[in-house]
Amino acid sequence: MKFIEVNNKATARMFLEMPVDIYKNDPKWIRPLDKDIELVFDQEQNKFFRHGEAVRWVLQNDEGKPVGRVAAYINRKKLDKDLPVGGMGFFECVNDQSTADALFNKCEEWLEERGMKGMDGPINFGERDRWWGLLVEGFEEPTYCMNYHRPYYRELFENYGFQLYFRQYCYSYEVGQPVPQRFKEAAEKIAGDDRYSFRYAKKSELEKYGEDFLEIYNDAWGGHYGFKKMDRRQAMAILNSIKPIMEEELMWFGYYDEKPIAFFLMLPELNQIFKYMNGKFGLWEKLKFLYYRWRGVNRKMFGILFGIVPAHQGKGVEGAIINAAEKVIKPMRKYDELEMIWIGDFNPKMIGMVEKLDAKRKKIYHTYRKYFDPSIPFKRAPILNGSNQKN
Repeated sequence: MKFIEVNNKATARMFLEMPVDIYKNDPKWIRPLDKDIELVFDQEQNKFFRHGEAVRWVLQNDEGKPVGRVAAYINRKKLDKDLPVGGMGFFECVNDQSTADALFNKCEEWLEERGMKGMDGPINFGERDRWWGLLVEGFEEPTYCMNYHRPYYRELFENYGFQLYFRQYCYSYEVGQPVPQRFKEAAEKIAGDDRYSFRYAKKSELEKYGEDFLEIYNDAWGGHYGFKKMDRRQAMAILNSIKPIMEEELMWFGYYDEKPIAFFLMLPELNQIFKYMNGKFGLWEKLKFLYYRWRGVNRKMFGILFGIVPAHQGKGVEGAIINAAEKVIKPMRKYDELEMIWIGDFNPKMIGMVEKLDAKRKKIYHTYRKYFDPSIPFKRAPILNGSNQKN
């Protein structure tokens, strides 16, 4: 077998094309857009290169056929100085343990050379909302920028010695189903208080909503496990990045005396259109995208963020903002399903809220960790304090 490091356009193309044979007979696989994968490894566009490094390889068998691929990376900004852990991801492999072991060993060697004591995987060289975790249950069509894997991958990871660090749950909520009575009652608790208000964002006022988003995010999540406080530049970058696909009626904010206290942010699920693109997004594909959007082939939304500042948790705000969104979205008759992605098992309060909404658990992802020295005691990810979780 031979490793080929990705360092030019030709090898990048090999990396992108390698999974096609793996999934060619799988009707649920939606090929990711090439540009979304390449963005992760673009040193000019991915801010994680400012404080980290990444490498990727394609593995060929003795006949020169690609049989696997993988990437490894270090995010020095979030390293534990006593027990630094790197990452690996974008793993694809034929159903052969020795081939998988070769890929894992390559990552382990590269990370050990740079002082790492272990590795998490499969994870992204970027934020958690993309390309994070191994799909182990619910082999349905993947949500945009979420991983999809073959069922045998779990065995390849666990046979190598990876251990479960945390689970990520994805839930499905049917838009047509009634909001549970407990949420309506919670909403009614504050309905008579004129100091509370709920409304959806306007693209024409994106700067204002960027400021509100920043204030809520930092109050709800800043300082919690795994999340850093955000600055204004980062907040506006997030909103500007989703502006082209944003639908105002899906982006909800809550206020108390006009002070921002909550958000419930959703987007159209673009993979329902991108599945017709075969990974490409040139001029022809952009025209196809507009055509399929016009036809309304996408009947699914996905939740990207839900958060309430601590001072207003447990007061019925979650029910009120969901109730307000339902009154606008349901009459549109545009969407049938809301998929709530990326809820970690280290956040039981968020899981409890989603399950009280009568949402159904649809998919499970595993994020694994492996210490290179087996004598290091293994611990699961700590439980998150608070009730907010990045979806």
